Amino acid sequence: MAIENMPKDPVMLLSFVNTSLRDKGIGLEELCKSFGVDVKEIEEKLDKIGYTYNNELNKFV
Repeated sequence: MAIENMPKDPVMLLSFVNTSLRDKGIGLEELCKSFGVDVKEIEEKLDKIGYTYNNELNKFV
């Protein structure tokens, strides 16, 4: 799944990514690799709505 196939709405993307991180029990880099997307792309899209990745919590907060 490429970033083009992920939710376009940033809030929906946030929900999708955080749910995937929780359900798969993997980190952001591994999740992005499994979907074939760049970590920076996800981080930039979610930063625009005020969310950053917290490694300790393994989710965007």
